[in-house]
This record gives sequence, C-alpha cells and structure tokens, in this order.
Amino acid sequence: MALVVYNTMSKTKEEFVPNEPGHVKMYVCGPTVYDFLHIGNFRGAIVFNLVANWLEKRGYKVTYVYNYTDVDDKIINRANKESKTAKEISETYIQEFEKDYNSLKLRPHDHRPKVSEFIPQIVNFVGKLVENKKAYVVDGEVLYSVKSFENYGKLSHKNIDELLIGARVEIDAKKENALDFALWKPAKPGEPEWPSPWSSGRPGWHIECSAMAHGILGDTIDIHGGGIDLIFPHHENEIAQTEGATGKKFVKYWMHNNFINFGAHKMSKSLGNVTTGRAFLTHYNPEILKYLILSAHYRSPSDFSESPINNTIHALSRIYSALNSAAGIASANIEAGKLPAKFEEALKASRKKVEEALDDDFNTPEVFAAIFELVRVFNSLYRKGQKVTPEISAQGLEFKNFVLETGRLMSLFLEEPKAFLISLDDRVLEQKGIKRSDIDAIVEQRTAVRKNKDFAASDKLRDELAAKGIEIQDTPLGTEWEVKK
Repeated sequence: MALVVYNTMSKTKEEFVPNEPGHVKMYVCGPTVYDFLHIGNFRGAIVFNLVANWLEKRGYKVTYVYNYTDVDDKIINRANKESKTAKEISETYIQEFEKDYNSLKLRPHDHRPKVSEFIPQIVNFVGKLVENKKAYVVDGEVLYSVKSFENYGKLSHKNIDELLIGARVEIDAKKENALDFALWKPAKPGEPEWPSPWSSGRPGWHIECSAMAHGILGDTIDIHGGGIDLIFPHHENEIAQTEGATGKKFVKYWMHNNFINFGAHKMSKSLGNVTTGRAFLTHYNPEILKYLILSAHYRSPSDFSESPINNTIHALSRIYSALNSAAGIASANIEAGKLPAKFEEALKASRKKVEEALDDDFNTPEVFAAIFELVRVFNSLYRKGQKVTPEISAQGLEFKNFVLETGRLMSLFLEEPKAFLISLDDRVLEQKGIKRSDIDAIVEQRTAVRKNKDFAASDKLRDELAAKGIEIQDTPLGTEWEVKK
C-alpha cells in the first residue's frame, strides 16, 4: 500500500512521492518564543514527530527543520514590559520550551534555526524579491506586492478581491494594496535592528520562515507543516515570497493540524481557557498529553475537556497493565516456545492494521484500535499469576515488542509499566479523596483473614474495596490491586 497524505493545497489525499528519491525534506513552523507555549503549540510538535518517525520507518532519510521565531513584536513588547532585551526573553523561553519538549521524549530535530541567526539570508532574500519586482521600498520599509504574484491565495483557496472585501487591514498610505505585507521594517527606538540596503531594521514575520526553509532545504521541500491557523496569511505569504524569489514550486505537500478544544470551545485567550504546556505537564504525565493528542486524527479537533482526559487515563492504564503483565512473564525466565495460534493471527492482523492506518494520512486512532485489539487477545490468553509456559513466554515477548515498536513511532509507552500504573492510580485516588495507605491497609487486613480461612470477612473486605473503585486479584505471589478506570 502506498503512503497517502492529505494536501491542503489540493484538498485531497495524494500519494506521497518525495522530490528526491529516498530523502524527505520537512519544515514545520515552530514557536514564537516570548512565553511558555500553550498546549495547542505542542500538537504540531507531537504530530510531526510521528510523521518523521513513520517516514524513517518506511525507509526514507528525513531532514526535519523546526524553527524558533526569536525576532517578533510579541517578544519586543515582553522585553520592554520587563525591562529586558529581546534576546534575553527569547533565550529564556527557548530553554523553557526545550525542557517541555525533552520531557515529552520526542525525537530531536535535525535543525532548529533561529531568525536572529539568519538575518544575512533574509536580507538577501528580500533583495531578490525587490530585484524580481515582487516587492517595493517605501521610506526604508520593504513591502511585498500581492498583485505581482499571480496565484496569491492558492493555498487558502481565496482570491484577492474577496480578501479585500473582508479584510481587516489598517489603512496604510504606503501600501499599493491593502493586502501587501512587510518584508523588512525600519527599527523603532529600542528595538533590535540589523543593517540592510533599505534601513537599519528587522524582518517581517513571514519572510523569516521563507529564508530559513530555503537556506536549509533549498528551493523545493516535500512537506511543510503547521497549525491550520497558519494557512492564511502566514503560509500563503511564504508561498508568494519563496516562489516569487526562486520561480520554482516551494512545497509539494502542505500538512496542517487542527485546533485543540475544551469541550465546545476552541482554546482562546478571549475565553480565558488557554493552558500552557508546562501547566499541563506539571499536572499530568507527558504520556497523557501525547496520547490525548494522537487519539484524534491530526486534521480533526482534539478535545481536552475532563471526559477525554479521563478516557485517556483509562486507555493508558489498560495498555500499561498488559505491558506490566508481559514484564512479569519475562521475569519468569522461561525460554520462549511457539506462539499460540490465536495470538499469532491477532499479532499479524494488528501489524497490518498499524501499517495501513499510518499509510492512510497518519490515522492514529486506527493505530490505537489495533493496539487495543491485541491487548484484548493477550488478556484473554493470560491472567496474572498464571503459570508461565514456553507458549506464554513467547506471547509476552511478542506482545511487548509490538506495543513498544508501535509506541516508539508516537514516542509513547516509554515509561516503566509498574511505576506508571501506580502514578495513574494515585491520580484517580487523589480525585476520589482516598489515600493509598488506606487501601494497602484494607488489602493487608483481607490477606490476614484469608490466611485464617475467614472467607466471609474476606468477601466483605473485597466488597468494601469494590465500593471504593478498587479491583483486586489474588495471585500465587500475593494480592495485587489497582483502581478501576
């Protein structure tokens, strides 16, 4: 089966064929570093981490560029407010972002360019646009002429006349057209500035990505990713700039991830429901954020309300509980034998389903469905405390390998199973207002009455635990318990 990708430009799924055989060039718009990033910024980081991993799994070499916008009005405003330099603000929040990124255990990018490191390339790029009569200079400011680019609006499927009718653009006498945008701005007092042929100033936002992508990846790249909020005007302007300078197609496949919602509402500052990635990762394990984002298809909205978070905790608990059982099988040190036919058939089907799902525009919900089907079969063939046979040993090994291999594509299932299950249980217990020590005490009491063969008291204590939402399992090694989720 061929890999197909939904291309925002064509609004259809297209077979993926890179420009250079065996090599994929991918650029994803990274953060503007003036504050802790909200969790919506992490959706793209998590989604395109999977994209890069799957492309490599399919045998491609991937050159993955993820930029930092460290020259921007928001950074300057924050610096002025805090009496700091723009560089101090940007470097602080680059470091904070990288702490969060590393806690998610995502793959490192091949390049993380900063705008401030690409100023010479940006100046050259703007100069090329002026030379090609795609831009004009007014009072030291360089503006892109959208009328000079015949297909302006082709990504967002808008036309210039419609844009002008609905445009909320400040009247600017310097502009030939209300939609024209700045490539280079003269610096105001106190702003960071660099020399250029037009003025001592700084670049506009859109030109920054064009210059970084072109400088690292060349005239044409295979995949350009980002959130759907960037389609217009940012990515539309990137196309106009880059193709206006090179005369060549800029991007072959445009991929855009959808928004994060909280129930019925999109995350927005005006609604006051913006949550930073740092706040979420402090309150929840990074596995929860990754699973929550990937449990929805990247082109669909992702819901971060209470119910989906609880569903995620339950789903992770099921998978990690089975991984913990597989770890217990491995500890028995029984040489693996022949796989049970039922499990072998299910394993083959799950592997096929994962491959087909990821080849179909990175359909992660179907990947999780394949994992859960194998979890179901695994649990039907093995119970904790069961004697480990060569067949069970083989099943435990193959199950663990499948889940970990599939998980690595998504940077999931990377925690030690038993410790992670305890952390999930503790979170649910905290919500219920129950202490772990109280549950341990009841379990110990039940163990004691069972030893005395007081089964009526044992049943009563089991019922008491069940009323608290605690499931217990008696094994040859003792009684194990976990929170029902």
